Amino acid sequence: MNHQAYLGLGSNIGDKAENLAAAVEGLRARPGIRITARSGDYRTPPWGDTDQDWFLNAAIGIETDLSPHDLLEACLATEATLGRVRERRWGPRVIDIDVLSYAGAEVSDERLVLPHRYVRERAFVLVPLAEIAPDLVIGGETVAEALAKLDATGIDRV
Repeated sequence: MNHQAYLGLGSNIGDKAENLAAAVEGLRARPGIRITARSGDYRTPPWGDTDQDWFLNAAIGIETDLSPHDLLEACLATEATLGRVRERRWGPRVIDIDVLSYAGAEVSDERLVLPHRYVRERAFVLVPLAEIAPDLVIGGETVAEALAKLDATGIDRV
């Protein structure tokens, strides 16, 4: 059985556009994942730890027969393949792949929280997600409704 899920991607080290493209291709190559939509790339200011370079962010829609946890593992393995090193929270990264939503599932454990705990608070996630899934309901409101409440200043499609 296939489940619809949405992933957020970000990069702020090296060739950011190439890193996003490599992440998409890495996910596409994994068994149990079929990419159904891809947003454009958006230049975004850093968030959280703001003393770092700007980010390039995107979102993808997928169909998967993987469980939520197996999808998370596929994302983490793709990050590792592309050289992701976790040195500091919200710090610079070659690639970041977050599971934003998985078929309306609610999960909360030490490895995974679904929907993503910050998705409705981060314009850099919602802007690309709204491009491919504006009517997706997360936390009782659509992506477009959540985005309308946030300041998207400085987030530009490239």
